[in-house]
Amino acid sequence: MDNNELLLAISNLVDAKLEAYTKQVTAEIQDVRADLGKEIRDIKVFQENVILPRLQNIEASYLSTYARYRDGADRMEAAYGDIDLLKKVVQKHSGDLQEHGEKLQEHDEKLQKLA
Repeated sequence: MDNNELLLAISNLVDAKLEAYTKQVTAEIQDVRADLGKEIRDIKVFQENVILPRLQNIEASYLSTYARYRDGADRMEAAYGDIDLLKKVVQKHSGDLQEHGEKLQEHDEKLQKLA
């Protein structure tokens, strides 16, 4: 055998081994793709059936809580205004009562002098 024949034999041997290895790798890649495809479908189903309903529940809960706090905040502003008005009325009435008390005391003193 001359060198060209040896090189051709080596080349054919390498091609045969490479082809077998390529088929094996291709088969493994297809298996991995199939497994990944199944896992991706499983993840999508899980997201749709488990995660999405929970997220919707959480969202609904937060939105209703926000609405309650928003409405409560508006009522609190009104309550603060009412409390301020109530303080002013109580202060005025306290002053009026104190003034009337002083006048009553003066009248009592006058009545005691007359008696």
